[in-house]
Amino acid sequence: MDINIPPSNQELITRTERGLTITGTRITLYDVMDYVKYPPKFVCGLFNLTETQINAAFAYIHSHQEEVEKEYQIVLKEAEDLKKYYGEQNRNLIAKIVKIPPPKGREVVWEKLQAQKAKLQPKSEISA
Repeated sequence: MDINIPPSNQELITRTERGLTITGTRITLYDVMDYVKYPPKFVCGLFNLTETQINAAFAYIHSHQEEVEKEYQIVLKEAEDLKKYYGEQNRNLIAKIVKIPPPKGREVVWEKLQAQKAKLQPKSEISA
């Protein structure tokens, strides 16, 4: 077998539990979707990929555009749902943490810290 034969685009793109992935990496096609109009060398540097890998990804996206775009929209929706869910979870957690009183013996330092935080807080957050 001649090792100089480049792998086909199909061999460079693999379906994993994360979706369509550039073989041998954790980078999905959805990661590079927003960069298809950028120069390949730029995208290679951004994701630390070879030109062969990025060209295979772009070729696969182009030749399976409808399928990949449909999956990409699902990925974007799931990401937005997760962002919303964890934003709410963090908001509740932060609200609980804020109510925790200062440690015993550190009340003066705590007050100074709160005063400094208030100075640094943007005015838009104070009025909210």
